Amino acid sequence: MKLTDIFVKRPVLAIVVNLVILIAGLQSIRSLSVRQYPRSDIAVVTVSTVYVGANADLVRGFITTPLERVIASADGIDYMESSSAQALSTITVHLKLNYDTNAALTQIQAKVAQVRNDLPPEAEAPIIDLQTADNQFASIYLGFSSDDLDPNQITDYLTRVVQPKLSAISGVQRADILGARTFAMRIWLKPDRMAALGIAPSAVRDALARNNYLSALGRTKGSMVSVNLVANTDLRTAEEFRQLVVKEQDGVIVRLGEIADVVLGAENYEQDVRFNGQSATFMGVWVLPAANTLEVIGQVREAIPQIRAQLPAGMKVGVPYDSTEYIKDAINEVLRTLTETLLIVIVVIFLFLGSFRSVLIPVVAIPVSLVGAVFLMLVAGFTVNLLTLLAIVLSVGLVVDDAIVMVENVERHLHQGKRPVQAAIDAARELVGPIIAMTITLAAVYTPVAIQGGLTGSLFREFALTLAGAVLVSGVVALTLSPMMGAKLLRTGDTERGFAGWINRRFDSVRRGYTRSLTATLRYRPVVLAVWIIVALLIVPFYLFSQQELAPYEDQGFFFGFVQASANSTLDQTKLFADQIHDVYRSFPESGSIFQITFPNGGFGGMTTKPWSQRTKTTQQLLMESMAPLSKIAGVRVVPQAPPPLPGGGSFPVDLVIASAAEPKRLSELADQLVKKAFASGLFIFADADLKFDQPQVEIVFDRDKLRSQGVDLSQAGRDLSGLLGA
Repeated sequence: MKLTDIFVKRPVLAIVVNLVILIAGLQSIRSLSVRQYPRSDIAVVTVSTVYVGANADLVRGFITTPLERVIASADGIDYMESSSAQALSTITVHLKLNYDTNAALTQIQAKVAQVRNDLPPEAEAPIIDLQTADNQFASIYLGFSSDDLDPNQITDYLTRVVQPKLSAISGVQRADILGARTFAMRIWLKPDRMAALGIAPSAVRDALARNNYLSALGRTKGSMVSVNLVANTDLRTAEEFRQLVVKEQDGVIVRLGEIADVVLGAENYEQDVRFNGQSATFMGVWVLPAANTLEVIGQVREAIPQIRAQLPAGMKVGVPYDSTEYIKDAINEVLRTLTETLLIVIVVIFLFLGSFRSVLIPVVAIPVSLVGAVFLMLVAGFTVNLLTLLAIVLSVGLVVDDAIVMVENVERHLHQGKRPVQAAIDAARELVGPIIAMTITLAAVYTPVAIQGGLTGSLFREFALTLAGAVLVSGVVALTLSPMMGAKLLRTGDTERGFAGWINRRFDSVRRGYTRSLTATLRYRPVVLAVWIIVALLIVPFYLFSQQELAPYEDQGFFFGFVQASANSTLDQTKLFADQIHDVYRSFPESGSIFQITFPNGGFGGMTTKPWSQRTKTTQQLLMESMAPLSKIAGVRVVPQAPPPLPGGGSFPVDLVIASAAEPKRLSELADQLVKKAFASGLFIFADADLKFDQPQVEIVFDRDKLRSQGVDLSQAGRDLSGLLGA
């Protein structure tokens, strides 16, 4: 007795086996995480070090170079790039694909710790940050604005109230404030008053350090009571800072308020954030890699009304960008396509089989196979994303084949006069080998995609294995459920009468016509071979002239642009151009929300569009239309871009790296030559080099003899000048 005989003779067993598959799959649907693309370990480690007041050469020589030297010895590094700018060193370490990010991060932290004491003492501690390809942007951005509150007050409220509330939501990795203006005491020194009173800037800095102290006194206790102790050794208000004594000589006291203006301001005034043209503060919410993005952002959305109800009077909150809108729309589109595919397959099967009883068998096999594939996705640690859903859609046409073959074979045995049960047993026995071979063959076709390396293998692994899993489950269903249903539903003579009989007679006519056409074609074999050779040869030119890309660009409902301003621009100057950029974005009827973050020498901004149902133009069309008006804005260069279609791809189609032992200025000259040739070729609409020597600077030359005659050494002169200029 063959294995398939058991399921035909014991239909309850066949039903139970397939119910187990169905229940496991349905439970897996609730447990799977939902995200836009499969998880991939494409990670970047960024090491940022702030050296206040230092120029780019100083940063490169004493910060960037020592750190690069030790970081390069860490394992798992694909390549490394660095940037040395005024007061800031940034080292970007690109890890190898699918390398253990925790191990790499641990090694880099250890390497940085080795040279921490060798860095200048004035430099801040290096900040090490890990970013993966799928969390470069937050899943949702919230914009807070007010006509009555200052940005400092908005930031303070967000830090105290909103940020803890959002961070406490299950699945939220972090909630960061973008464009924050944290409260800080700003002390603007008056050089003339200081010179008249003989007070050096370094003396003011030392007085602040000595007299603004956080004391931890502990507590005191007697025989019966204990008391906690505190002391007012720190300064908390602007008035307390003004009353600070910076000099006392011969009974004359000089206070800070006499030589400086003291105001409560912000730590940083070097960025401007706007939402729909109004000053705002953004908050980005990042989701944990293993969390369900739709559920987490749904909880964030549910918390917004409560946050809005508690906002101070005059403060408003909006949502400039929500990535789940595109994910939900894309998933709904795939599910709609899946529904349409199922209906088309059912109609086609019915037209070919002609019997409702015959159609019912493959119709039942399709959802069982697809839901069973979802269970395999959960076991393999996959997620519900666009690629796995695409695999489910494509597998519809594959999983139905086994059931159709089984139905046709059962009907063939019925035509031979056998009873339904015996016909099902004989048909299943004959097809055990062919179905297993067909299932393994189809699964083997897609499996190599999953084991290939590189970015393609990392992204399409879930796609290939989901497709192969659906085919394997369909083979199990075809050998267990389909024979049993054939024994119960199919009857002798059903295919010879009614609609099924009419369909079979029509197919007999088609078969006879095909036979005549094939016979006539075989009389002219040289012609057939010539046509086949021509078609085969045309594959080569068609392939060579076809455009090639990893994936086509998707309309994700937004696009953004990088803003480049002159190196000596101030924030006030760049903000003027930011207003013009806003006007360009707002001129499109399809624009929804507009977001902008402006810095003195550049910025970042873009626009989200109205829902897909309310516009006819794609974001790619809007991007191309925005290039002309944006290019007419004098003083800045705006580079509009669409988000990459797949995570891990670069921001530009072509990236070149110039590796040489030459000095940076020589490399800059070579890079500028490449940029000029790129524009001259007429093939590029944008080309740029990230190595620039365009930052103007003035060198202050001290007369060392005069300094010495005044009893001032170079270190004190440098500290005084640094303190005076606020470096």
